Amino acid sequence: MTSPAQQHVADAARFTELVSSAAPGDWARPAPVAGWTALDVVRHLVEWPRGFLRGAGIELPALAVAADPAGAWKQHVADIQAVLDHPAGRVLSNPHTGDRPVDAALDQFYTADIWLHSWDLAKALGREPELGEERCAEALTAMRPMEQVLRDSGQFGPAVPVDDSASAQDKLMGFLGRDPAWRP
Repeated sequence: MTSPAQQHVADAARFTELVSSAAPGDWARPAPVAGWTALDVVRHLVEWPRGFLRGAGIELPALAVAADPAGAWKQHVADIQAVLDHPAGRVLSNPHTGDRPVDAALDQFYTADIWLHSWDLAKALGREPELGEERCAEALTAMRPMEQVLRDSGQFGPAVPVDDSASAQDKLMGFLGRDPAWRP
């Protein structure tokens, strides 16, 4: 079993590789999320968890994502890793998630978001993402019983049909409302 801190190291490292590989002109490339660019994917992953952590009394300074996406991302990863490495028994209170240990809340909501959005950033950059078939299958199995709740949250679009013989990754992306065949 992987700890929340270890999972973040692994998922953030993969996302960091993508961020580091982007040329300055790549940030304006469209992403699979309607209306988003590659920069928006990074901005999303930097901005929402910083606000989320206020529920644990943790105030992290805003970062200038648009001015330096790679630098902001690297600072953000270090900031979040510090919280995960030393959760200090802090509890994150959120009206949508209830009270949870801060490391467990980050793992469930934020680190999983890095993993999923690495697909979006890879696609935006013209690369083929690899999220891992076993992990995709497990995520899909866990999400299916909550489909209506997930759809009602507004965070996922309508499911995109995929062939029964599709990979677990393509099935997961289709379930989340992404077209597995999407290209910039």
